[in-house]
Amino acid sequence: MVGRKSRELPSVLSQARERFREWRQKRQPKTRIPEPLWTLAVQLAGVHGVCRTASVLGLDYYALKKRLAAADGRPPGTVPTFVEFPAPQAVGKQCTLELADGVGATLRVQLVGYDAAEIAALSSRLWNTE
Repeated sequence: MVGRKSRELPSVLSQARERFREWRQKRQPKTRIPEPLWTLAVQLAGVHGVCRTASVLGLDYYALKKRLAAADGRPPGTVPTFVEFPAPQAVGKQCTLELADGVGATLRVQLVGYDAAEIAALSSRLWNTE
């Protein structure tokens, strides 16, 4: 019985369906749906959903969705965009080197984000061992 209750139409949807039926019977061929009927459909779609409202009223889903989006103040077809921010550079590699030559000359170097090959090249240049 639970599934059956969910299929029952709310009275506002059945009344709107009846208004659309009457208009379709009286209309001239190839005439557009009047704005008051579209306004009613948009209001109902805001409450009962676009899919259910469009199917009950016999409307094009995408046309109703577009009008609902316009009523919400959003331009039709716009979706939130994903913006990816680059991850902050984690400074995990830090070291301080103190190089002395034994005669009294000392060099202190602080390296951030270093590569082991760079340290070897730097120390070999300091001692002219290339």
